[in-house]
Amino acid sequence: MNKHSLCFISFFFLFFFMLINFFMSIYFIMNEMVLFLEWEIISFNSMNLVMSILLDSLSLTFMMFVSLISSSVIFYSKSYMSSELNLNRFIILVLLFVLSMILLIISPNMISIILGWDGLGLVSYCLVIYYQNVKSYNAGMLTVLSNRIGDVMILMVIAWMMNYGSWNYIFYMNFMSNDLPMKIISIMIILAAMTKSAQIPFSSWLPAAMAAPTPVSALVHSSTLVTAGIYLLIRFNNLLMDTLFIKFFLLLSGLTMFMAGICANYEFDLKKIIALSTLSQLGLMMSILSMGNYELAYFHLLTHAMFKALLFMCAGKVIHLMNDNQDIRMMGGLSLYIPLTSLCLNISNLALCGIPFLAGFYSKDLILEVVSMSNINFLIFFLYYISTGLTMFYTIRLLMYLMVNDYNLLSIYNLFEEDYIMLKSMFILLFMSLVSGGGLSWMIFSYPFLIYLPYNMKMMVIYVTLLGLVMGILISNMKIYSLNKFLLTYNLSFFLTLMWFMPSLSTYGLNYFYLNFGQKLLKNIDMGWSELYSGQGIYKIIKYYSLINYIYQMNNFKIYLYSFILWVMIYIIMVMML
Repeated sequence: MNKHSLCFISFFFLFFFMLINFFMSIYFIMNEMVLFLEWEIISFNSMNLVMSILLDSLSLTFMMFVSLISSSVIFYSKSYMSSELNLNRFIILVLLFVLSMILLIISPNMISIILGWDGLGLVSYCLVIYYQNVKSYNAGMLTVLSNRIGDVMILMVIAWMMNYGSWNYIFYMNFMSNDLPMKIISIMIILAAMTKSAQIPFSSWLPAAMAAPTPVSALVHSSTLVTAGIYLLIRFNNLLMDTLFIKFFLLLSGLTMFMAGICANYEFDLKKIIALSTLSQLGLMMSILSMGNYELAYFHLLTHAMFKALLFMCAGKVIHLMNDNQDIRMMGGLSLYIPLTSLCLNISNLALCGIPFLAGFYSKDLILEVVSMSNINFLIFFLYYISTGLTMFYTIRLLMYLMVNDYNLLSIYNLFEEDYIMLKSMFILLFMSLVSGGGLSWMIFSYPFLIYLPYNMKMMVIYVTLLGLVMGILISNMKIYSLNKFLLTYNLSFFLTLMWFMPSLSTYGLNYFYLNFGQKLLKNIDMGWSELYSGQGIYKIIKYYSLINYIYQMNNFKIYLYSFILWVMIYIIMVMML
């Protein structure tokens, strides 16, 4: 097969699949339909092996977004990965990734969920280590080991659901929510979702996964890997409200949002800034989900997918033009040389900030107004609004460095806009970033949200956004080294730059505790006691007795003499005792 033909086939197939999902989701929403399909793969005596598929407005809409973004990413990869010799291998890995996500989306069954869940983890490892250097390998190991915790939790859920006689969780949630096993299952599901969606303390793998090629980052951070945890919690939303862990989970997700916002303001790596903005938005979705508003979390999940994929595509284009350099201090004045890419980058960034009438505004503004209306404490309220201000802060800082400041890389440079394959795929997502907010608000909600609040509460979002805007402009115009003096002391800024030391705890802590513990287990249990009492022990006993047997079979005279003397001694002792 030709190097580029698989790209076109995959693009057209996924785009066609997206259209089918679009019309089906409209039909299902209008008729309030839910379709539960069971395909009996094998029936042997009393054992049935059944594959279940759940099609409703939730799964169809999400599949539509996943297939649209993945088709754009594959079309974009045709140009971005054009120098790759094994382009087909890359496309097949991306298709496997999308297939795993679709399997997860349509699963009402824990067994098929673990297949999709583990498929995402495995293929993401293959994609993160794609460039095959030490940094990519370390990032891949951190990613896959963090995600293994979630996989183990899902496996434990499968074991716990043996109590109920079936793994179709969708049937049990409403009438067994007060059951103790269901409470334990809900805590395990939350922990699994926290690892996959990189909440504190599992956040460190998300910026590390930037070692993957940029098209993969666009796919991972918008609609696939990191959103799998949120989608699972949306499916299990009936269970979550009854568990005591949910308040603690709300605090953790709020802190994740806050931490990612601060770290993005200290970061100079373009892809890591966008990755940390993803982490911040994931914290927002998780926190509103833990307050019981799963529809709002789903709404923000879909709108966020569009502009985040576009943002990564623009970043990939910029990195290409900058001789594969990712440091934003080296960039500047891009709007003069690549106006169309700059247009896409600016619109996606403003959608992320929640500027009115772009995609992010419809979901983000609604979430913040629902939070203002809710009965929550001051800390959570503070985390929501400060994180919103920080989003504006790092976005404007990024735009100032990329668009306004002077070009800092080379004295002779050639920036060009002529790659129309990348631009076409970016314009598809640009259109969706403009219209998806309004369109989805009509599709998802059966009635319009209208929230009455006092004037100052209503304007609170505008206030923190404007404050973030001013701070972003101030900081980006300062000298790089005066940032620490202006904001905080050196030590504290060091703590904030390094994601609250989470990468160190995840790597060195993991190394010191788990790997040493594993080595001791291997030495003392696997190669120690279990060898002594199983394989090696039995082998030594059999060897010893077979040697004795062999000596007896040699008919040696000395053996009979020793045996005769032994028997005589035993006889004399017995006579003396009597």
